[in-house]
Amino acid sequence: MSSSSSTGTTRKPVYLAVYDTLADWETGHATAQLARAGHPVRTVGPTTEPVTSIGGLRVQPDLALADVRPSDAALLILPGADLWDAGDDLAPFARTARAFLDAGVPVAAICGATAGLAREGLLDDRDHTSAVSFYLAATGYGGGERYVEADAVTDGALVTAGPTEPVAFAREILRLLHVYDDEAVDAWYRLFHDSDAGAYAVLEKAGVL
Repeated sequence: MSSSSSTGTTRKPVYLAVYDTLADWETGHATAQLARAGHPVRTVGPTTEPVTSIGGLRVQPDLALADVRPSDAALLILPGADLWDAGDDLAPFARTARAFLDAGVPVAAICGATAGLAREGLLDDRDHTSAVSFYLAATGYGGGERYVEADAVTDGALVTAGPTEPVAFAREILRLLHVYDDEAVDAWYRLFHDSDAGAYAVLEKAGVL
């Protein structure tokens, strides 16, 4: 599939956080479609030293976290990682998420990254989801009443999802950034989540294929 939406279009970069043990299956749908639509994807590490994903992929970050500014980006994506539950190594990424949200720039967090945001207090007053409610409850956060049993949730500028929902996670991001209209996004989701061949006609009409 190719996307004519990306032709001649340059949009603000999307920052993809990368760190050791990152769950490399969780963000591929989102970043691939964003890149096709004209959003350059820039990887952001703790430093610019290489990191290794949980699947053994070695990633050389484009930027160090200290050099990231919300005004330069369209979105910050935080994938899950074992490190989110193994100490405070990734807490600076949650603090950066706060800076993005305070600046009105969207953040999308999936899997373990939702726990990082919970510890940072960013889910106390926003609807959200994750793997399961008791996973976030174990962080001691104050947002349990805002937990939603759904594949992915958008509240304002924040998207959250659990580890088994990379397609729904991407769907919410595509909607939030207005990459395609709602009909095309719904068709895209049906194609990649449900293998609905009938969605091809809608996507071709929208110029997504």
